[in-house]
Amino acid sequence: MKLSVIVIAYNMQREIPRTLQSLTANYQQGIAEEDYEVLVIDNKSPDPVDREMVESFGPNFRYFYLEEGKPSPAFALNFASVQARGDILCFMIDGAHILTPGVLSLAMSAFRAFGQCVVLTRYFYLGPGSQNETILEGYSKREEDRLLASIDWPRDGYRLFEIGAALQGRQPKITWLSKMFETNCLFLAKEDFNTMGRADERFDFPGGGFLNIDLYAEAAKIEGITPVQLVGEGSFHQLHGGITTNVTPEDRDAKVERYHDQYRVIRGADSTVTDKNIHYLGHVPTEHAKIHRRSRPIK
Repeated sequence: MKLSVIVIAYNMQREIPRTLQSLTANYQQGIAEEDYEVLVIDNKSPDPVDREMVESFGPNFRYFYLEEGKPSPAFALNFASVQARGDILCFMIDGAHILTPGVLSLAMSAFRAFGQCVVLTRYFYLGPGSQNETILEGYSKREEDRLLASIDWPRDGYRLFEIGAALQGRQPKITWLSKMFETNCLFLAKEDFNTMGRADERFDFPGGGFLNIDLYAEAAKIEGITPVQLVGEGSFHQLHGGITTNVTPEDRDAKVERYHDQYRVIRGADSTVTDKNIHYLGHVPTEHAKIHRRSRPIK
C-alpha cells in the first residue's frame, strides 16, 4: 500500500463525517481506493466516534479507540504509525479538517517528483477569517453548516475556497508562495518518520502544543529531504472547540507562549522555521483559489 492517512479524533462527532467524506476515493481525485487507507484514531473521547460510521466510508477505512489515550496526540500518532500499512504517512493531528479534492494525489506526485521529501498542505479556516476572531463576531457551527450548504459541498470540493480563509498569523498577506511553518496535513515517508524518532511525546499539552510545528521542523532536518508546499489545495478547519483555534485571541496567545516555552526546553532553540529551500507543486483550480487576491468578505 502506498499511503496511510492518520486522522486523530477527540469529541468530533459532528466534524469527523465530513473529514472522512473528503478522504473517500469518490471525492479525492486521481487516487484509487486500493492505493491508500484511512486510520481514524479516537484518542479516548468520552463520547467516541462510531466505528460503523467510520467503516461505512469504504473498506480502506479503519477505526481504533485508544483506551490508553493521552491529552496530547503524540502517543496516538506513534500508535497509528505502527498500525499503518502505507509507505507514506499523512498526519492529520486535528481530525476536524476537510480537504480539497486533489490533496492526496498531488502529495503523492511530490514523492515521485522529488523523491525524499516532506509535503505540506496549506491550512485554512472555514468562515471569513481566523476563528479566534470570527467566533467573537458570531461565527458558529450553525453558520458553518449554512456556508457548506451554500456551496453544495461535497459536490465540488474546490468551492471550499469560496467560504474559507488562509491561516495568516502575523503575516500581512498570504499567497501560495508564503513560507509555511505548520500544517495539519503533513506527508512523510514512514522510514523518515522512524528516522526522526517519531512524534516526540514530551509535547504533552492537551492538543499537543507545538507538536504539529515540531513534526515539520524535525522532518525538515533530515539529511537529503526536500520540503514541498502544495499549491491550489487546502485543509479547512471546522469549528469544534479547538484548544487554540476556537478560543479568544488573548487565550490563544497565552497558550501559544506556554507552548513556545516548552518547545525551547525540548529543542533548545527558539525558531521553529526551517532554513531549507522550499519547493512548490500544484495548480490554481478556480478563481477563488487565487488567495493573493482575496479582499472580500464571505457572505
